[in-house]
Formats: sequence, structure tokens, C-alpha cells
Amino acid sequence: MTPDQITILAILVVTMAMFIWGRWRHDMVAAAALLACVFFGLVPGQEAFEGFGHPAVITVACILILSRGLQTSGAVDILTDRLLPTSAGAWTSTAALVAMAAVLSAFMNNVGALALLMPVAIMLAQRHKLAPGQVLMPLAFGSILGGMTTLIGTPPNLIVSGFRAEAGLESFAMFDFTPVGVAVAAAGITFVLLAGRWLIPVRKRADVDDFDTGAYLTEVRVPPDSRAVGMTVHKAEQTIEDSESQIVAMIRGEHRVDAPRGNRKIRADDILVIEAEPRSLVSALNALGMRLEEDKPKSAPVDSRAAEEVMGEKQHRDKTEEADREADDDADEDRNRDRSRESEDIALMEVVVLPTSSIIGRSARALRLRTHHGINLLAVSRQGSRTVARLRTLRFRPSDVLLVQGPRDTLHEWAVNSGCVPLADRSLRLPRRREATIAGIIMLAAVVGAAFGLLPAAITFAAGAVAAMATRVVPPRKVYEAIDWPVIVLLGALIPVAGAMATTGTADLLAGLLLEHAAAGSAVIAIALLLIVTMTLSDFMNNAATAAVMCPIAISAARTLDASPDPFLMAVAVGASCAFLTPIGHQNNTLILGPAGFRFGDYWRLGLPLEVIVVAVGVPMILLVWPL
Repeated sequence: MTPDQITILAILVVTMAMFIWGRWRHDMVAAAALLACVFFGLVPGQEAFEGFGHPAVITVACILILSRGLQTSGAVDILTDRLLPTSAGAWTSTAALVAMAAVLSAFMNNVGALALLMPVAIMLAQRHKLAPGQVLMPLAFGSILGGMTTLIGTPPNLIVSGFRAEAGLESFAMFDFTPVGVAVAAAGITFVLLAGRWLIPVRKRADVDDFDTGAYLTEVRVPPDSRAVGMTVHKAEQTIEDSESQIVAMIRGEHRVDAPRGNRKIRADDILVIEAEPRSLVSALNALGMRLEEDKPKSAPVDSRAAEEVMGEKQHRDKTEEADREADDDADEDRNRDRSRESEDIALMEVVVLPTSSIIGRSARALRLRTHHGINLLAVSRQGSRTVARLRTLRFRPSDVLLVQGPRDTLHEWAVNSGCVPLADRSLRLPRRREATIAGIIMLAAVVGAAFGLLPAAITFAAGAVAAMATRVVPPRKVYEAIDWPVIVLLGALIPVAGAMATTGTADLLAGLLLEHAAAGSAVIAIALLLIVTMTLSDFMNNAATAAVMCPIAISAARTLDASPDPFLMAVAVGASCAFLTPIGHQNNTLILGPAGFRFGDYWRLGLPLEVIVVAVGVPMILLVWPL
């Protein structure tokens, strides 16, 4: 082995270990790997960032933009309303939902397809009295399987196509992946639907009605001699912070203020709505010198309007004098906000944090949920366990389910802008038929253009992205929000690293070891091993990264055997798309972790036999469609 080969292997081993460890985000690890290759002279400095102009990277970015248009216009909602059965049984409804996810994932980002259909899956589970995971796991696996059926269905297919072009052949066409992909997807989805009933762990998690936000939401009247009189809300919350309590609302006269501003002063006879666990309630009241107004056991969700009716008889009626006194310490903007709140629809909503959400690693306090957005964070569900302790400082993770309270429109807007999926009735998002039609036409035109080779795929989908902006299906100011930038950086950084594997001869070395010691010179065994190794790596690291690492090895193996590289590359494409053993291998697996209440080890029971089926069906189909 040469020094360069030893160096690139060391970089790859550390990179894969970092991917599996998960402490750093994938794009950070990929960028560090690229810089390491530059520092050690494996990638010329002037070529370090050429990967960002790679056709696969451009195509992925443009497809994400077009997918956003399909999502926000309501095109998928229209299809769902028309195609999904409304009165069928549990199995038929689940099968139709999974089939739709697979079809959508073939032409749009599969994470987006899953996010759109998750609320439907939750409602389906509730309707048929199933655990959420019994519908969500088939949905997630179906969307992953559907992505492998076309060139644009998943980033690994685009990466594989790019490496084929660099090997001196033409890029794969739009539907070159379809024969193998459809066969594997059909076999996999059939198995999931038939065996899921017995192999999917049943994890019961509470609906919104039973979400444990602590035993009590308590109304506390501030007596004239209370230490809280004259305090700001922020100061009062600091005082009761050690008792793990928080002020979620304030009532003054006939005015109720949800998520009051921190600078609002507390007055005698105000009523504070405090959320606390029973063991901490007494210490919170003692700290502020207050008494209970009325205890409300948390056996049902908070209904703001009902709460106001219950408390209305206990409130002061001197509305005019109270409003005059408020002018002394409340800004006009704050007061106007409070008055408008009276007519708003205060609601509870569950939202799940997407793996790409901007709130990951941040807390409610850092996001200023209450002061900036007027939203209360009431509880967090993390893999089925719930907590109300220190909610304001709890850092959010992917797949966390948050119970939030606030004006309904505000909650929906915040969820969309922060990268969360509301687990709520989809009718809240009204489809815009004109925009939906335009979005569908643009996507169809781009697919047709790429399928018939009228233009390269990157150019075709770039034109589609421009058309989506020009027609305002995706507003220009929102277009960059539609792109999953960590994935773009990951791809752009790893493509030169994969190139270094080829130029240093490392790919040839690894391919030789694979063929001599494992495959015994057999091309068929080599293809099966490539698929298995790629699939195993994809279970623990990003699938796009896996494809970028394995493609040079596949091409070198084909050259060593003097065979066509197509079946070897197709094995990498199938393996990189099939991550079913862990919640970290694919973003869709991560996305259902919280809503389903799954644990890390719940995936392999269905995922392991599914991967066996992928190998059993995939290898013969690859050899049939792409002969050696």
C-alpha cells in the first residue's frame, strides 16, 4: 500500500466512524473529510469544490424545489383525497397509503412525501384503533422503497448515475432504475404489509388528549400581600424555576393573555395559569406567596375557551378602570396583541421535529417561543417518554414530538417555517387548485424532458425550478428554504473524496480484496456482496455518503473482472436505498421514531427479513436486466 492509499483509507475510516457516532452533522463530517484530503494533497486545492457543480448535486437541489411546490400547493392533498379509500378496512387503507407513498417518492423527495402523509397515517391508526407505529413503519419503509424506482427518486441513484458518466459511459436515464426498483419495491412492500402485523412492535403513545403535561394546570390568584405583586412575569418565572413550573397564561379582568410577555407586570388579583407537577406545585406557590384559585386535573387537553368560561365568574368586572391602569406599564403593541388574542382560536397541536428542522439543538428559550411567537411549549415526547421538567431549556432532537399551544394559524405557520410536521387534520391546509395544477405540470414536464433525453437531467430540473419560481408556485423568497442544504454540502464535499479513492488506486485495492478473498473471483457473488455491504453501511450512515464511497469500488471490481459496470453500480444503488435496521440510516426512519414511540431496536424485527428479501429479489433482477 502506498502512503496516499493509507491516508485516504484512514480518512474514510474516521469519516464513517463519525457518521455512525452521529455527534456531528453529516455535512460537517463530509466537509472535514474533504478538507483533510486537501491538506494531505489527495485532492488539489483548486478542485476541492468542484463537487458542488456536479450534475447530481444540482439535480437534487432542483428536485427539492419542485417537491416543495407539490407540497405547499396542495397537489398531494388533492391526490390523497381522490385516491385513498375512506371506508375501507385497516389493511386495505394502509396498503393504499403505502402504495401512494411509494409512487410519490419515485418523483419527489421521499422525506417530503412521508411528511405529507404522516397526518393521514396518524388519523388512520386512530380510526382503526391501531398503534401509530403499525401504520407509520410500513409508510416509512414504503416511501424508501419507492424512491429507488427512478433516477430522481433518491440522491443515491443520482450519484450512481454520475459515477457511470465519469466511467466513460452515459448517465443512467430516468427509468433505467425502474425494472429492478419496481420488482424490489413490490416484493418489499408486499412483505411489509403481510408481515407487519406480527413483526412491528406495538408501542402505545398518548394522543393529544392524554399527553402528560404534568398532573395539574392550576389557576392561581395573586393576593395583595403576595411577593409576586409588582414582579414581571420573567422575574416570577425565575423565582419558581427551581420548582420546575411555568406560567402559561395570565387573566386580568376579562382579558386572557396566553404566553404573556416577560416584561408584563403582575398585579394583585391577577389570575396566573401555572403548569406544574403535583410535587412541585406547593413549592412554586410558597415561593411567590400565592393561593390556589382552582385546581384543574389534567385529564383532558387544555381548552382555552372553556377555561375562560370557568374562570369568568371569578374575574373582576371593572374592565374600563383596569384598561386605564394597564397603560402605566404595558406597551401599546403588547396591549393590542392581547386584545386580538381574545378573538383568536387558541389550540393545542402536536408537531414532530423533522431531521432537517432548524430548531434541532435549540431550546424553547433560545427560540423565544413565547416572547417572539406567542406559543407555549407544554410537553415533549421523546421515543415514547414524556417530560415537563425544564422544558424551556430542553434542546430539541430529530423526531421529538412537541405539544404546543397558541393561535391555530400561528402554530401552523411556525411549524412550517421551523421544519416541523403538524400531526393534525390535513384539512387545515387548503389546497390551491391553480397552483397545484401548475406544480404538477412543471414536475411532469421536467420528468418527461429527462426521460426522453431532450436535455440533461440537471438542466431539465433546473428549468423546472426556474418555472416554479416564475409562476410563484414556490415564491422566490422561499426557494432557498426548500433546499436541504446539509444534503447538498454532503454531496458536494464527498464527490471529490470519492474521486481521490480512484486516483490513488484505493478503490482498485479494495475491489481486489473483495474479489480475491470474499467473492473468489465470481462476479455474481461480488454483486451480492456489494449490495449487502452497501446496505449494511447505509443502515448506519447517510445513504448518499454510502453511495459515494461504494461507487468507485464497484467500478474497480467490474474492471478487474472485465465485466460491465452497470450491474455493480445498480447493486450499490439498491443497497444504498435500503436502510431498514436502525432509525438513523434514513431520515424517514428517524422521522417516525417519536410519533410512533419506537425505540432504537424496534426496526430490525421487520427490517432484517426485509433486507434479506431485497437481496433475494434484487440480485437476480440485476443480473436479468443488466447482464454481465
